[in-house]
This record gives sequence, C-alpha cells and structure tokens, in this order.
Amino acid sequence: MTAPAVPMPARLRPADLARLAGTGLRTRKLRAALSALGIAIGVAAIVAVLGLSASSQAGLLAEISKLGTNLLTVTNGQDFTGGSAELPKAAPAMTGRLPGVTAVQDTGTVTASAYRSPLIPSVDTNALTVDAVSLGLPGAVGTSVTRGAWLNAATAKEPVAVLGAAAAQRLGIDRIWPGERIWVGGQWFYLAGILRPAVLAPQIDSSVLIGYPAAEKYLHFDGHPSAIYLRAQTSQVKTVDSLLAAQANPENPEQVNVSQPSAALTAQADAKGAFNGLFLGLGAVALLVGAVGVANIMVISVLERRSEIGLRRALGATKANIRTQFLSEAILLGVAGGTAGVAGGHPESAGAGCAPGEPRRRLGRVRRLARAVAESRARMSTCCGRGSSWVARQFRCWVTGSPSWPCHCWYSS
Repeated sequence: MTAPAVPMPARLRPADLARLAGTGLRTRKLRAALSALGIAIGVAAIVAVLGLSASSQAGLLAEISKLGTNLLTVTNGQDFTGGSAELPKAAPAMTGRLPGVTAVQDTGTVTASAYRSPLIPSVDTNALTVDAVSLGLPGAVGTSVTRGAWLNAATAKEPVAVLGAAAAQRLGIDRIWPGERIWVGGQWFYLAGILRPAVLAPQIDSSVLIGYPAAEKYLHFDGHPSAIYLRAQTSQVKTVDSLLAAQANPENPEQVNVSQPSAALTAQADAKGAFNGLFLGLGAVALLVGAVGVANIMVISVLERRSEIGLRRALGATKANIRTQFLSEAILLGVAGGTAGVAGGHPESAGAGCAPGEPRRRLGRVRRLARAVAESRARMSTCCGRGSSWVARQFRCWVTGSPSWPCHCWYSS
C-alpha cells in the first residue's frame, strides 16, 4: 500500500492577505485607530518640520541670491580709548578706487532726534536715528521706494526726508500725503517717500534719511560717514574684503569694521536648520513611540486571538501563514498612519512655501469672488423677471467696472 500524499500547504495570495489583515483591523476599530494615530502624529511632525525648515531656508537663500552676495559694509569701529572712531571724509571715494568695486554709497549718523510732531516728549524717540545719505543708496543696498519718491539732487539740499520701513511704522505713517512732515532736530522736514525693508542693511529700516547737503546746512552734520556700502564683482569679493580696512582708513585700519551681510544671513539660515533638528528629533521620538505601540498592539492581539489561531492551524494554516497575517496587519497600520501623517503635515509645509502674505491674498480673492457671486444673485432676484442674458450683462459690467453699471436695467432690458 502506498502512503497517502501529504497535501502541500496553500499560499495566501496578496489580495487575500490584504483582505484578511483588513478584517482583523476592522474588528478592533478603536484599537487600530489609536495605533495609527501615534504613527500619524510622528510622521506629520517630521514632514512638517522638514517642510517648514526647507521652505524657510530656501526662501531666505533665494532672497539673498536675488539681492546679491557681493555687498560689503564698512563701518567705524572703536579707537584705543574704547570710543567710537570716525571714518575719514574721503573714505567713500578711496574705497571706490579699489579694483573690482562697482558701486559705493555711504551714510552718516546725524546727532538729532525725529518725532511725529514737536508735542511728542523728547524721551519718546522710538529708537529712530537720523542719517545723512548719498543719492544712490537704495540701489546699493537692494531696496526701493514703496511710497512717494527718493531724494534727488534738488531735495537733497532742502529739509526733505525719506523714512525707512520700520521708521514709518513707528511714526504711524503708511502713505505720503502732500505737505506731510515730521519734526527733526528742532525743525520741520517734509516727507518725500518710504522705503521697502532693506534685508541686507536692516539698520536703514529704523532711520530717517536726508541728503548730505541738507544735513550739513540744517542739522550741523560734520560730514564724516559712519557706514559705507559697496558692491564688488563677485569674483573679486574676497580680494576687496581684505583691502577695505586699509583703504578706508590708512592711518588706523584696525579702527574699521568690514562685514558681508549676505554671509551673516546665510549663517542665520544654517542656524535655523540646526535648530529645526531638535524638532525633527522630537518627531522621530513620536514616530518611535507609535511604532512601539503598534508592536505592543500586535502582541496583545496574538494573545487575545489564540482561539482564532488554533482554528486556523487546525484547518491547515502554517506558522508562516499566521506570522504573515499579523505582520500584514502591522504593515497596514503603519501605511494608514503614515498616509494620514503625510496628509496632515504637507499643508503646513506647502503654506510655508508661499510668499509672505500669499495665503491671505488667496483667501481674500476667494472671498471677493464669493461676494461677487452673492451680489449678482441678489440683483438677479430683484430683477423683476429679467432674463439670464440681462443678468450676465449686468454681472459683466460690474466685474469689469463699467461706468455705465447698472446700465439703467430698471428701465430697459
């Protein structure tokens, strides 16, 4: 007699295995949801931190690249007594003679205070400074005028000022009206414009800027520059940097400070990236806790489902089949939690990738569109039975701003 053939253990198809794992999770919905939630929180934290860090760093580096990395700044340092040293009056002209220098502009600190009106107490200076400036300063530091106009050869000789972005905000001035003026150094100065924020020269933002001739005539400025901003050819930046101190003040080069603002901003971006590593570590810890929770849930599930395991073993399931089933449930939990985490963390990083104020502008456009639709429907309801062509015509006139709107619709079709 021949021995009966031993049947080969059947293998579960991937579709059957996925359906079996899904059934095991659906029978314990709360436990599965809580386990997936732990993974989702960890994944969302990691995705959000990585997205925010990468977006902010990329935005800052892109802005630096747009403004240029070839800006060098020369400022007065300290003398041997610890006091503030002075740059020679000829320092801007001397630094402009260096090979590779393409533009030179300078500012000088004026001993005066600026107020909104003479009625403001003298102690309320709002941390504003008054600087005499050369006429090409905005182009050298990478800023421009957002309101009004910049100084010219005529207004630089008169009591006319331009406000930095922060100075305008502190004085409560957001636009330039005809005859607008402020109280500077005990007399009125008319306002010509307001500058945009200067990323590479933030000290200009809190300054009241006037021309050199006006500062010497009305505020008794001595003419010594306090800061020199120069642009150099990108390939010559390091060479110019090494020669600037001696060129600006040949007698006392150690009393001159030379810096590259873009290098400081790049270091700031690197520091932010390092700081975000801490949050990335916290997200990794949360993800690890979620993974341990899933493993714990699987162990408890095995202990609770011993009768199911015994029944499947009696029906011919192998140990590998049982092991694959619980492993599939754990993988399914991880995939569900990871998907939810990516979906939750992506909007944060996507919002950070927008330009500043862009989400608010998008929301404003949506609101205006919704308001337009609502008003058009209201006009349609009060139209005394006019046809849809009339409604379309009125809506088109309203959107395009036609001066004939509402097109005398109450009297004619």
